[in-house]
Amino acid sequence: MEYRNLGASGLKISAIAYGNWLTHGSQVEEEAATACVRQALDEGITTFDTADVYANTAAESVLGRALKGERREGLEIFTKVYWPTGPGKHNDSGLSRKHVRESIDASLRRLGTDYVDLYQAHRFDDSTPLEETMLAFADVVRAGKALYIGVSEWTAEQIRAGAALARDLQVPLVSNQPQYSMLWRVIEDEVVPASLEAGMGQVVWSPIAQGVLTGKYRPGEDYPAGSRATDAKGGADMVSRWLRDDVLERVQRLRPLAEQADLTMAQLAVAWVLQNQAVSAAIIGASRPEQVTDNVKAAGVRLDADLMAAIDDVLDPVVTRDPSLTSSPHRDDLIS
Repeated sequence: MEYRNLGASGLKISAIAYGNWLTHGSQVEEEAATACVRQALDEGITTFDTADVYANTAAESVLGRALKGERREGLEIFTKVYWPTGPGKHNDSGLSRKHVRESIDASLRRLGTDYVDLYQAHRFDDSTPLEETMLAFADVVRAGKALYIGVSEWTAEQIRAGAALARDLQVPLVSNQPQYSMLWRVIEDEVVPASLEAGMGQVVWSPIAQGVLTGKYRPGEDYPAGSRATDAKGGADMVSRWLRDDVLERVQRLRPLAEQADLTMAQLAVAWVLQNQAVSAAIIGASRPEQVTDNVKAAGVRLDADLMAAIDDVLDPVVTRDPSLTSSPHRDDLIS
């Protein structure tokens, strides 16, 4: 495993992080989820990402039980706040001082820990003054309930404004968690430069584009049984935008490039995002332990310039780059 600093902070995290969105508490049974977490630990993954909204709080509880008994100092546990949880009443969402304060305490109980290493604003809250939100996060840090703070899917303008307040409050805003893959590059032109200015690293989600970059979906063919594209609990909706024949045909052209690099398609996809020096970690998910083992082999891989250029040549017609699509364009009620 490779370990990298989270942005400009002193916190080191595993370059491959394990995330449990769309899996723990929903798509897979707890026994299988725990097996994946144990495999992640065996492979050297120390960074685990979750959120209070995943499976309506169940994912945090599953992760907390799976990590029980592990040396806490050897783990980096990340969670998030913003989306509705529980009954979804008027103060059960957003980034108000009330919701942040109540949510961190509930997350800590579910995770079975006294603190999280990173507490993240899961989206930007237009209905709450940014000053109120950042002060609430500062209080969480000063209370020892989180060591660092981060954001997820914020625009460049929002990141700059948040970073300025964080400096004034003297709290460590160290990361952004955006979607990023060979196919989805909307952060490159604006979000990454703004984050670098602020000393924030990218902890990216969906580096395999919901499994599409594994090559298992082929144009004109039925979707594999048990794949995300057949999942009626939300997975099928999330992956649908990649299931066009033009995208799938281009992805198949990556196969000889992966073979040339002696990598699986999934490993190539994860290694690709890790080539970006602004990326501190790539989050992987899994429903089976062997998927963890496969993806972890991308850590420390260096893709040469010719291979990177060849990937661009293959995918360029189907790559999405528009910075205005920052913040989960497919839908904001399927929580990422």
